[in-house]
Amino acid sequence: MSMLEIHQFLERLGNLIRSQARRTSDAFDLQPVQLNALYYLSICNRYSDTLLAVSEYLGQTKGTTSQTIKLLEQRELIAKKPDPIDGRVVHLKLTAAGKKVVQQSWPSPVLKAVEDTFPIEHQDALRDHLKHLLHTCQTVNEQKTFAVCHSCRHNEKRAKGYFCRLTQEPLSAEDVTLICREHEFPKSA
Repeated sequence: MSMLEIHQFLERLGNLIRSQARRTSDAFDLQPVQLNALYYLSICNRYSDTLLAVSEYLGQTKGTTSQTIKLLEQRELIAKKPDPIDGRVVHLKLTAAGKKVVQQSWPSPVLKAVEDTFPIEHQDALRDHLKHLLHTCQTVNEQKTFAVCHSCRHNEKRAKGYFCRLTQEPLSAEDVTLICREHEFPKSA
C-alpha cells in the first residue's frame, strides 16, 4: 500500500468523523471546535489545562481559542480556576455539564457503530499502528506530542507512585493516564 492510499483512507475517515462531529455538536448547540476543546480538557493533565495548551492542541491562535473558552464558560460547560501556587495561571476545568457532553460525544458515533463488528485484535493493532504514525508525523514536523504521561521520558515510576522529572513534582496514578503538553517520547521510541 502506498502513502497516497494511506492518506486517502485517513482523509476519508477524518471526513466521516468530522461530519459526525458537526451533527453531534449541533445537538448541543456548539461548534465542532468547541466540542473538541471540551474533549481536550477531559483528557489533559494539570499542566495542560490552560488557554495556551488548548490553543496549541487545537492548532489555533490564542485569540480564537479565547473566544471558544469564553463561550464554554458562559454555557457553564467549563469553569476557570486560579492556580493555587502561581496566581498568573488559570486552569480550565470541565463542569458536570461539560463532562456529560463529552461522555455523550466520544468516541464518535461513526466508530461506535462498527466497534462490535471490528475484532478486538484488529482494534489493538490499528491503534498501535496509528499511534506510531502519529508519533512519527509529529516528530518529523517538530510538533508537540500531547501524549499520556506514562509514555513520557520525564515520567519516573517510583516505589510510592510516579514523579515528573521535568516539573519535579509527584504524579498520581490518574495523572499518568492524562495527556500533557510537555510530553516527550523517550529518545529510543
